[in-house]
Amino acid sequence: MLPAAGVIVGAVALIIGGYAAVSLSKVKTTLAAHEEKIATIDGIAAQAASAGAAGEKAAKDIATLQNQTQTAVNTIATDLGTIHDQLKHLEEARVRPAAAGKGGPHEAAVAGPGEYVVKSGDTGAKIARAEGCSIAALKEVNPSVNWNKMKVGDKLKLPEKKAATP
Repeated sequence: MLPAAGVIVGAVALIIGGYAAVSLSKVKTTLAAHEEKIATIDGIAAQAASAGAAGEKAAKDIATLQNQTQTAVNTIATDLGTIHDQLKHLEEARVRPAAAGKGGPHEAAVAGPGEYVVKSGDTGAKIARAEGCSIAALKEVNPSVNWNKMKVGDKLKLPEKKAATP
């Protein structure tokens, strides 16, 4: 009976071993499929890390560009302020009447573009009529002029002439 029990136990062990071999084969097949998926996931992780590094570099580049742009805008603003001040001084110099006797008693004042030099006997109305504008327009562009005390040689600014409409 002992040999029969040994044969039965051996047969059962052989069946269990065969089942284990089949199960192990299935596990190996499943493991191979999972290894391919893990390799794919590792590739995606590497791509994500590379994209993250590229994103950080782009953010740094954008910050640098913003700083450079702000510096350029500040420089332009400073330059525009300087140009504005220079234009303001030029405009003030253009509007100011010529100083009497500045170049000597025999030197005549010279009118620049858009200017008129007061001559003997001139009045605001005569100048406006001669220049083809209204006295109101003449007074508007020369607010600091005392029209009752104009002197020969004073410079007046002339209003811009409007283009004729067809």
